[in-house]
Amino acid sequence: MLISMTTEPEQQSGVGVPDAFQRLWTPHRMAYIKGENKPTGPEASDGCPFCSIPAMSDEDGLILRRAEHAYAVLNLYPYNSGHLMAVPYRHVADYTELTPEETADVAELTKQAMTALRAASGAHGFNIGLNQGDVAGAGIAAHLHQHVVPRWGGDTNFMPVIGHTRVLPQLLADTRKMLADAWPEDVAR
Repeated sequence: MLISMTTEPEQQSGVGVPDAFQRLWTPHRMAYIKGENKPTGPEASDGCPFCSIPAMSDEDGLILRRAEHAYAVLNLYPYNSGHLMAVPYRHVADYTELTPEETADVAELTKQAMTALRAASGAHGFNIGLNQGDVAGAGIAAHLHQHVVPRWGGDTNFMPVIGHTRVLPQLLADTRKMLADAWPEDVAR
């Protein structure tokens, strides 16, 4: 005999046959799937969000920290809560095109991000990386950005694998505030 530890699903209204599945709706993902807010071409003037974000307030742009040559910003379509990126201000596509100062700022922001994520959310590890070019999976290949994705023991589950859905327990604005508050003071270079 199978005993259910959950409550019975409510009677379904509308078309379809009721089933035992509950629904987790993530309509914000549809913008990403449809390619909304993606640049129309390779130039900064083609609608590059990484070029327009710095003109926004930190809260509106989800910016965590501004350095002289780069900034840290939350990913609008995160893999995990706290997924952020270190982005040079200059519209450049390839890592080899960064100036030494831009490289240093991207690296320093990445280190600071790890410190903030550990302090704010107890991250156990990180996936850090660059996707260079469309064929490498870069969502916006024309403007370099380094991903910092916090990881926790046991943070993978069936949702991404079977449901192609990420479950994020916190709103981006709340994540931005939490990480901005935990961001370490800049260390002189």
